[in-house]
Amino acid sequence: MAASKGPSGVGGEDALEELVVEFARYTESAIEAMAVLTIAFGSLEVFVGVVRLAITRAETAKKRAVWVRFAQWLVAGLTFQLAADIVSTTIAPSWLQIAQVAAIAVIRTFLSYCLDRDLEARVKEQEKAVA
Repeated sequence: MAASKGPSGVGGEDALEELVVEFARYTESAIEAMAVLTIAFGSLEVFVGVVRLAITRAETAKKRAVWVRFAQWLVAGLTFQLAADIVSTTIAPSWLQIAQVAAIAVIRTFLSYCLDRDLEARVKEQEKAVA
């Protein structure tokens, strides 16, 4: 993969660009794997929690805590996915890729907002229970 230098010595830039593109592809794949592992681990943890709650017939507050935890895992996974998509758009962004990044960012922001709202509600419930 040796690049030949033209009269202006630009051949080295092509090789560097190929190297950056290849690195970005490997980075994107690694970050996507992190996203999948994060969501898979979170799903497994929540599944075990739901089964445990079903067996013990836990109160609503404990059920809500399990779902809040799941939302946290999803937000983390979406954050990794967003990072991977941002890396992929640095190579040669298409309008489709940009739209996908925007959609993931909107979903992540919405989930984060809902999660923050649920956490604030849980804190207020706990404060009332203590008072």
